[in-house]
Amino acid sequence: MATTQRRTGSTPPADRILATASQLFYERGIRATGVNTIAERAAVTKVTLYAHFGSKDGLVAAHLRARNQRWWDDLEGYLAGRVTAEEQLTAMFDAYQAWITAGDFRGCGFVNAATELTAPEHPGHAIISDHKDDIRRCLEAIATDGGCALPAEVAEEWFLLLEGATVTASLRNNTEPLHRARQAALRLLPPANRA
Repeated sequence: MATTQRRTGSTPPADRILATASQLFYERGIRATGVNTIAERAAVTKVTLYAHFGSKDGLVAAHLRARNQRWWDDLEGYLAGRVTAEEQLTAMFDAYQAWITAGDFRGCGFVNAATELTAPEHPGHAIISDHKDDIRRCLEAIATDGGCALPAEVAEEWFLLLEGATVTASLRNNTEPLHRARQAALRLLPPANRA
């Protein structure tokens, strides 16, 4: 027990709270995870939790912002050095596959959160919406670079392939849907831009 306290005590309280909440929100769900549980697991008081995040909604928003940042940091690693549209599109699918195969995948954390945050004014809604819009914009840039005649429409189709394949992969507990979706996505590139 002393080792655990020493380890958790070495991290600033706000970081500890956010890391604990993020894990619990993803594993158990947002509604099912109370601030008492988060505070206890993070070895802080509720007063400390509220002092750093203001409310549970503020903590949820911080969790989604941090998840978004991690996702984009990871994606940049996959896109680094990928020059052609085909390579970049393949990298997008590779990034999704890596998220699915890493650890205990329980579906897209943003989609999961969206199903729980039913109040439109919740601060998490804008973060989720911006995250998905940014993915579409990234795909549209790839479609433009790839010479697609209607890049916005192609990007929307790629987005639906990625999102649908991710849900299906999580339901089937394998990545085959992403492989199939990747092949369908690549067929939407002009022939001159395919290997």
